[in-house]
Amino acid sequence: MATPPRIRGSAGPGSHDVSGLIGDAEFDHELLAGLALSIGASVVWWLDLREDRLGWMPGLDVVVGVPGADPETVRAALAALVAPLTVAARSAPAWQDFELEQPVETPAGTRRLQFRARVSTRDNAPALVGVVADVTWRHTQQQQLTDLADRYRLLVDLSPDAIVVHESGRIVYANPAAVRFVRALSDGEILGRLITDFVHPASQQEMLRRIAKLTEPGAASEPADAVLVRFDGGTTDIESVSVRTTWEGRPAFQVIMRDVTEQKAAAAALSYQAALAAHVSDALIATTASGVVTSWNPSAENVYGHLAADAIGRPIGLVVGAPLDPSAILDAGGVIQAEHRRSGGEALAVRVSVARMDDGYVLICADETARRRAEHRFTAVVDAIEEGVLVVGATGLVESVNPAAERILGVGAHEATGELASSVGLHDEAGRPIPLERFPSAITRTTGRAQHGRIVRAPRPDGSHVWLSLSARPLSQDGTLPTATVLSFTDITERRMIDTRLEHEATHDALTGLSNRTVTINRLSPPARAHRSGLTAVLFIDLDKFKVINDSLGHSAGDEVLRVVGSRLSLSARRGDVVGRLGGDEFTVIAYGVTGEDEATALADHIRSEMNRPITVDGRQLHVDASVGIVLAEPGDPRDGADLLRDADLAMYQAKTRGRGRIAFFDVELRDRIQRRLQLEQDLRMAPLNDELWLAYQPIVDLRTDRRTAVEGLLRWTHPRYGLIFPGEFITLAEESDLINIVGAHMLHTAAREIAEQAPDLQLTVNLSARELDDPWLVSAIRNATHKAGLTPASLCLEITESALMRDPALAARTLSSLRDLGVRLAIDDFGTGHSSLAQLLTLPLDTLKIDRSFTAGLGRSDEATAIVTSIIAMAHAVDLTVIAEGVEHPEQLEILRELGCDQAQGYHLGRPAPLAEL
Repeated sequence: MATPPRIRGSAGPGSHDVSGLIGDAEFDHELLAGLALSIGASVVWWLDLREDRLGWMPGLDVVVGVPGADPETVRAALAALVAPLTVAARSAPAWQDFELEQPVETPAGTRRLQFRARVSTRDNAPALVGVVADVTWRHTQQQQLTDLADRYRLLVDLSPDAIVVHESGRIVYANPAAVRFVRALSDGEILGRLITDFVHPASQQEMLRRIAKLTEPGAASEPADAVLVRFDGGTTDIESVSVRTTWEGRPAFQVIMRDVTEQKAAAAALSYQAALAAHVSDALIATTASGVVTSWNPSAENVYGHLAADAIGRPIGLVVGAPLDPSAILDAGGVIQAEHRRSGGEALAVRVSVARMDDGYVLICADETARRRAEHRFTAVVDAIEEGVLVVGATGLVESVNPAAERILGVGAHEATGELASSVGLHDEAGRPIPLERFPSAITRTTGRAQHGRIVRAPRPDGSHVWLSLSARPLSQDGTLPTATVLSFTDITERRMIDTRLEHEATHDALTGLSNRTVTINRLSPPARAHRSGLTAVLFIDLDKFKVINDSLGHSAGDEVLRVVGSRLSLSARRGDVVGRLGGDEFTVIAYGVTGEDEATALADHIRSEMNRPITVDGRQLHVDASVGIVLAEPGDPRDGADLLRDADLAMYQAKTRGRGRIAFFDVELRDRIQRRLQLEQDLRMAPLNDELWLAYQPIVDLRTDRRTAVEGLLRWTHPRYGLIFPGEFITLAEESDLINIVGAHMLHTAAREIAEQAPDLQLTVNLSARELDDPWLVSAIRNATHKAGLTPASLCLEITESALMRDPALAARTLSSLRDLGVRLAIDDFGTGHSSLAQLLTLPLDTLKIDRSFTAGLGRSDEATAIVTSIIAMAHAVDLTVIAEGVEHPEQLEILRELGCDQAQGYHLGRPAPLAEL
């Protein structure tokens, strides 16, 4: 018989093949050992796939359930059991593993066999070699484990305690009780979330500390209190235990939680009741039916001076120092006032309350000694204080009067007691009588509501009046109406007089007595104008040249003028109008019910005519005039008082710009212009820093060579909001707001740098304003600008207007001399428009004279213009000045200038201003 493949060595006794016992066989021990190790204690079997022969090792008959059977029976049983494996093995590749579990019925019951086999082609003899083992015990153990797991799962699911398992801090299991604990709809809302999401922050640190100690599987923490956070936002007090366990083979923690909310509440209630009994301020005493003390709280020890150990077991009368019959007190209503004694003999005023207990009594003894002593002291204090106090009974009759009330009201206590509190007539702050039902005492007596700080005026028997600050409070706090009332009051008559004076001073101008700015603004508020019919005219009045009076005659004379003006304004205004002084020499008149601009203008003219009358001060007759700005507001105008005053001020400013002694009405365009001006002034301060200022250059041409020899730098401003701002607007603004020095310095530095870098062969001409000419740092600034740019001073020509030179000729001469010493060239601009002295001009160190464009414009159209230009050129050449004509816009003007011998010219005909790179 052929030896099965993968079999080596000799077969032991009892080995069988299809015909019986096999003699010798060699087994592949490595293959068999691998199969046997995977299944445990086993018997070897094999199948020759080529010859379909089946063989086995001894003991197989017992394993397959036919112990002691003949080989055919064993073979048949084995063939039936491994039939599925043999079918699969015939088409399987070499070394294919198979596993099969089969039930076997035996007299002892059903057994489970496990077959493990592998296809082998050793020595080119295909065979299926396997082992078989009885694994019934394993199934039994598995079933037992399954039953145990089911019982454990049922136990956990039905447990009233919440049980969760968390791995790496995230919940992987939660039983139904845990779902209920956190008020979740299902465990799906819990699983996957952090365990700390459900633990109150105050409990988290302690929980993490306990878990960190559980380093070994099965280790459990001691029960500890924690607070659980629920989905509904509430919390639950729990007692929790954490156990180190595993989840799917990974370390995890199981937490068992028990709801101890009710337990804690019960414990707290018991603790509160015990604390209440122990800490209540009244003596709490229990006795038997015969009056023997059975309980004595700490307050009883404090009140009576007896320790509980000494008082318990003794008759109640002995320890309270006076006869005490609980049953008699109950018969008398349950509460009495009594006098007891402390252990040292001191008297105690006590209120005793008695209640029946199961087989005895409970007594509450309230020590009122201090209260009664305080009542006596309070009576003494009330009699001694400076504040008047009246007690009015529930019927409205006066029951008591303290000495201060007698003094303040001028009545004796015997006269006032028993009289109605409303018998004295009271008036409010406006002087109106107060109805009897609105008296403070009547309101408190009938409603129980306290009245505080009511200011009233009360008559005195001597015919005088007294102002009182009065308060009324109910005496009883049980809510019973009508109630007894205590009235307290202080005499504020003197303070009232002071307040009246201070109020007048706070609302009126101290110099003129007119309304001040605050009152004026209040009278212009929308609510104050709402009930007025017609228009409200606001006249803003500013005196012209008042500063001259102050500076020449002194402030005392100026104050007298202001007083006279205020008086005349009051007389000039209509009845009902408000006249006020806003400050300095600014006044206002608020005229209500104006029909329109004509009436407002007539009122302003009348006021001005009254003010124009001479004012005599210190024997001198002074004349004043005023500029008036007017705003008209309809009753529904939303502007408040400050807005209307602001707009009237703008109109007054507009009147001054038109010439003094004028009247101007406010309009929205005026506000827009002023606001634009204010905005531009603010923005101009930052324009140099924001690179918004730039220079345009206009060429200056030599008329003999027609070559460009110089350029005039003209400042431009590109505003981020308004776009290009014309120089005529912002240069004037800069001069008036003291920004011209900043702007001029920026212009000089920029122009010098650009010329030095881009056109060093051209001479630079820039304008110098009158304010810059007054600047003591001008020479240093020019020296610094030219040096920093690398521009020679001789390449710079400064243009000064004729009017600027004439402001202070001496200062101008000194400044120009310093500039000439520096090396710069100097030119007089707009010659012929400043009414200067020719002699003064000839003494100044000038290099160039510029003919104003107004004269150039007349060339070719006016013989007078030609004559003037001829004279200017001749005069300038006589003193060696170079002549430049401005404003050349037509060819014929250029030709006339050439014929007249003019040296240079500039204008739109020769070139418009443009950035240097575009010239």
